[in-house]
Formats: sequence, C-alpha cells, structure tokens
Amino acid sequence: MNGLMAAVAATVLVSTICSSPALCQDSKAVSPAPPEAGGSQAGSPTPDSGDVAPVVIPPLPSLDDAAARAEAGRLEKALQHDVPHLVPLTMAQRLHWVQMARDAVDAAGFAIARAQVLVVVDRNPSVQKLALILALPDSPDWHVLGSVKVSTGTRGRKYYYVTPTGVFPNTTDRLGYRAEGTKNEHGIRGIGAKGMRVWDFGWHNAEKGWLSGGETGDIRLEMHATDPDFLESRLGRPASEGCVRIPAKFNVFLDHYGLLDVEYEQAASYDDRFKALLPKDRVPSPIAGEALVVVDSGQKNAGTGRS
Repeated sequence: MNGLMAAVAATVLVSTICSSPALCQDSKAVSPAPPEAGGSQAGSPTPDSGDVAPVVIPPLPSLDDAAARAEAGRLEKALQHDVPHLVPLTMAQRLHWVQMARDAVDAAGFAIARAQVLVVVDRNPSVQKLALILALPDSPDWHVLGSVKVSTGTRGRKYYYVTPTGVFPNTTDRLGYRAEGTKNEHGIRGIGAKGMRVWDFGWHNAEKGWLSGGETGDIRLEMHATDPDFLESRLGRPASEGCVRIPAKFNVFLDHYGLLDVEYEQAASYDDRFKALLPKDRVPSPIAGEALVVVDSGQKNAGTGRS
C-alpha cells in the first residue's frame, strides 16, 4: 500500500492552455530519464532482480541532404493523399515561409543539428496557416512540404490569450495525451474526437487578448484538433484561447509519421509511458523533428515576434 501511495503522489497534474476546463484536458508533467552511467550499471546483477539486460537507447536518426530531400518528397506525396484541403502556395510564398522559419530559428538560438521537419505556424490574423518545412543543417535550401489552415489565440474575448511566438520543442520532460472526445456544456469537443493527439509544449508567457495594455500571463501551450462537426470548418481565423488548432486529418498525419516526436520515439525505448502514447501502427520518419515554430508575418520582425 505504501508503494501505491508513493506512486500516486509522484504523479503531478498540470493545467492545460485553455482557461476553460471544459475545452481541454489535463496533461502530465514527467521526468523520464534513461539509466544512469553511474551507480548500479545496466546489465549488472542486483540482489533482488538478478541479471538485468542493458537498455540500448537508439540514436536520433540522421540523413544526408539528398536522402532527407527524398524522404521529404515521400512525405509530401503522403500529405497530399491523406490530408484534404491543403493550402496551395506559390513559389514566392514558399520562400517567404522558409525565410520566416530561418529567422525564428536563428532568433531563438535553436540548433538545426540534423535534417528535420519544422512545424511552422503564422499567427498573423490575416494568415492563420501552418507549413511543414524541411530544415537542413548545412544548406539554405529548405523545402516546404505543404500547408493547412489553423486557428490561434484571438483577441477581444475574456480569458483568451494571443498565441506566443518563438520556437517550442516537444521534449520528454512533458508527456502529451489524447483527447477523450468528451463534450462541454455547449456540446463541443474542444480538443477533437476521441483519440486525437494533443502535443504539450509547456508553460509560456502570452499576451492577454482581452486587455489593451499588453498585460501578459502564463498559459499552457498546446496543439490539437478541434470539434470536427462545429469548429473545424472555421479554421483559418483566430479563435482559440491561445493554443494552436489543426485539422483532424492533419493531426493524424503528424501523429502517424511522428513529425514532432523524435525525442518521444527515443524515450519510448526505455519508458513505457511514451510507448503507450505513440500509435502502434506509426511509421516514424527519419526526418521527424520536435519543434513548433510560431511566427507573425504581420510584425516587422516576423521570425522573432518583435516589432
């Protein structure tokens, strides 16, 4: 019983980004850690457990530029097949997306150490779109895979925050979760149908959209689907309480190919909580990344979020 109580006490529940509990669920803060090099080493016998097999943590996948571009091409075709209503982009628009992503990454000091996909959101109220971008460590020739409509935080409604700009990694110190598909008092499934993935990017400071003085507060930044019957058709305009709402089919696409889960995939090798969260039929891409990048093309320094 003491062991059970200790396990329960070790679980820390944290609030989600949405200020209305009916629209979001709780996520759990976790501190997964691979076996330490010191002390009782993996594979060394212990008095109680006998011989313990060593835990082998796989390295992060790494492709050269040519292989990364080929994989990006495969993902682009899959995106076109699996996700309806993609936003068509001109070459000029694609170059603009790449420049905003590069500026934001540089401003945040986020290192592109391996070829990886970035999930880039433009919160500009007149844009409200997301682009998947292949970022390369040693080449400026980044590539846009595709774009969808999203909704970010809106102004003018009490307790609604403006989605913050910056680079937000999906790291293993937080365990995301899945929607239960429950409805709020208005009959709305705020984070989507049952099973939809919710990516949790932790606590961040954001502007209070209902005030005019620039006052800020801390919110739980998440990205998730929205109600498929009533709200998904409204994507493309600011509407959320600060989170990033995405289409359900796109949610499934990101989840299936693990495009934000490169660290989660690694953690799943030694932590059953991450293994349980990730879909069993997933096909993790070798150019999967971890970073949500939020920019604002309506501001002078679009990549940094500063005027």
